[in-house]
Amino acid sequence: MQTASTNICERLCNKSICEISLLLNIPRSTVSGIITKWKQLGTTATLPQSGRPNKMTE
Repeated sequence: MQTASTNICERLCNKSICEISLLLNIPRSTVSGIITKWKQLGTTATLPQSGRPNKMTE
């Protein structure tokens, strides 16, 4: 039994950034950024950032 993510991975494997962006209808810069983030961090999740948190109002 294949899941949706397995099907997407099989379709996108060995494709260029341009081909992926056309298939998913998203900008090439977004595809490139996601691939770069995956190669550097091993995840595409948003990681915690440094800095003071926003002030909570009542």
